[in-house]
Amino acid sequence: MSFETYSIAAIVPCHNEVAAIGQVVRDLRASVPGIHVYVYDNLSTDGTDVAAREAGATVRYENTKGKGNVVRRAFADIEADIYLLIDGDDTYDALAAPEMIERLLEGPYDHILGVRKQTTDTAYRAGHEAGNKAFNRFVSGVFGTPVNDMLSGYRIFSRRFVKSFPAVSREFEIETELTVHCMSLRIPSIEVEVGFKDRPEGSESKLNTYRDGFKILSLIVQLIRHERPLLFHGVLGTAILLVALLIGAPILIEFAQTGLVPRLPTAILASSLVLLGAVVWTVGFILDALTKTRRELARLVYLGLRAVHPA
Repeated sequence: MSFETYSIAAIVPCHNEVAAIGQVVRDLRASVPGIHVYVYDNLSTDGTDVAAREAGATVRYENTKGKGNVVRRAFADIEADIYLLIDGDDTYDALAAPEMIERLLEGPYDHILGVRKQTTDTAYRAGHEAGNKAFNRFVSGVFGTPVNDMLSGYRIFSRRFVKSFPAVSREFEIETELTVHCMSLRIPSIEVEVGFKDRPEGSESKLNTYRDGFKILSLIVQLIRHERPLLFHGVLGTAILLVALLIGAPILIEFAQTGLVPRLPTAILASSLVLLGAVVWTVGFILDALTKTRRELARLVYLGLRAVHPA
């Protein structure tokens, strides 16, 4: 398929990737004729920007630390028909880009997720693969849409996906936000396997397994509260009611037998918890109605943007 009728922009966030960025840029330009590669240098100190420019990329700078901040800036600034997002560490197979773009156009889809397939035994850091699978299962169960690599940094988007995406994350949680955005708006999306290999010599991972894992988990909880408020408040409200029942049941039994309430403070606490649980459930119902309204408005914004159609 010819891509000449489309403007295609590659967004490459990077921080101190001088050993890898040149190869990423060259592979993208070789595999997708006419692609415009934008390398967003995020506070590099090792000459990454120079290497990217020498390889033929347009270099821009985002001076607020964090991949999420880079994506937010790039999505706002760049105008194109098709967007490609790939990390600048040369771990993803940039040569898979044509197949992914073709799948986007043939669908037509608005999002292609590159599911990582290891081409070396050590591509994943210890604990990362297991953590990724656990997050995939959890998010798939909560949002009702299966996903096999929600933390992948290799994706293809249509213009209307990019311009309808709020991008509120600051760091590596951005992949989770992208995935949940797809699920919430039920955006047409498919997965494509892509090669995933070790970093080149001289390149180091910026991820911290526990710190960034906690941030991702925290974001997932926030997104559940934001996108599935009835589920979130229902679970919380039910837990409160169960505690109230556990505390209050002995008092009710004793009152039924003797007509007396010997532990008045405990009875007041149990009654208060029942009221609190009911309030939490009520808040869930109200927020659920507001969420549906917000999704309808987001859907209208999404539909108001130009779709990418096959040439």
